[in-house]
Amino acid sequence: MHTIIENSGIESAQKKNLQGAGGLIVIGGGAAGFFCAVNAARMNPALKVTILEKSNKLLSKVKVSGGGRCNTTHACFDIPELTRKYPRGQNFVKKAFHWFNTNDTITWFAERGVELKTEADGRMFPVTNDSQTIINCLLKEADKYGVEILMQSEVKTLESGVDGGFVIQTSNSKLLTPDFVCIASGGYPKSSMFDWLINLGHSIEEPVPSLFTFNMPGNKITELMGVSVEKAGVKVAGTKLSEEGPLLITHWGMSGPAILRLSAWGARQLADLNYHFTLLVNWLPDYREVDLRSDWQSYRDEYASLKVGNKNPFGIPGRLWLHLLLCSEINPEIRWAEIPAKEQNKLIKNLTAMEFAVKGKTTFKEEFVTCGGIKLSEVDPNTMQSRIKPGIFFAGEVLDVDGITGGFNFQNAWTSGWIAAKAISEAK
Repeated sequence: MHTIIENSGIESAQKKNLQGAGGLIVIGGGAAGFFCAVNAARMNPALKVTILEKSNKLLSKVKVSGGGRCNTTHACFDIPELTRKYPRGQNFVKKAFHWFNTNDTITWFAERGVELKTEADGRMFPVTNDSQTIINCLLKEADKYGVEILMQSEVKTLESGVDGGFVIQTSNSKLLTPDFVCIASGGYPKSSMFDWLINLGHSIEEPVPSLFTFNMPGNKITELMGVSVEKAGVKVAGTKLSEEGPLLITHWGMSGPAILRLSAWGARQLADLNYHFTLLVNWLPDYREVDLRSDWQSYRDEYASLKVGNKNPFGIPGRLWLHLLLCSEINPEIRWAEIPAKEQNKLIKNLTAMEFAVKGKTTFKEEFVTCGGIKLSEVDPNTMQSRIKPGIFFAGEVLDVDGITGGFNFQNAWTSGWIAAKAISEAK
């Protein structure tokens, strides 16, 4: 067992030969931390496992993910394809997924009575459509295998013990002396928050936000808030960054999977631009501007006698179609055959490469994701153990690994947590 000492110094703890000291301390009560804890306790019943959570909430991201349904993983079963969903850490996760991947996640939860279903876009949710199902499963496992959970216990210092192991001091003056530590504390928005890990000898990649939406203050497009487009192409002007997928217009700008994926791939570039850039939107991603221009005459001929405002041949939402007409200075009351050449060219441009000035970002709900974290060269992907400090393990977003939206960040949490658990349980 680990030992908790109230109001005592680290030196005195080290000098005493603490009876029952040892075991595994997992720092962080999120998805990765829980998965490490419950699997380590199951794999090695002799191992005392304790979770330290700095807040008064457990599994908070699991709770809010997927609109409260928990986007548990993604139906992507080919490892090379799966690794391409991670803007950072592809080589690292490729090795890790050989130990535990999407198939293993589905099986793990199914064996505990939690069936997952696949939606049309590949996202996987519990069949209950309730994130509490995943939370209850993990809490039940923790209870079954005797995992201790200490809430409101933020780690203040983490040091090597004199006679091996580690000494942890928490914000509420608890002192713990584990043999192993798994750090699953999540991503941090500021590099200074990694100082306690840098003190261990680790180095970090500077953290910047990864999943965020684009702000377009003053743009009339925001008057269409709530309008969604099933498939749009988005590109950051002057870069190679581009994505396709569903797009949602919001009261502050644009969101939806296409925008969130673009923000993930462009996390560092967009930070360097201070989130001020031009976004090009193709509302008809199956068309390039030149192709639409060549096909345009056929639309004019087919719908010649119909009013432009009443006949939208592209399946674009009605409110958006009218907005595009007005932005192109086309009166919705005129007929297709009467569209002047200049305004027609504007409409074709707005349909395939409409420009929007982005000035700032908004974090995507509570599902805050950062790129950056512990440098992957300092961690063994086959064990999640530190190459700098043996006995220290990492899991989840504290590592410089992040995936696009769609369940990929949770898959990394399950994978890294399980690998760390296996290595720790076999080392004890």
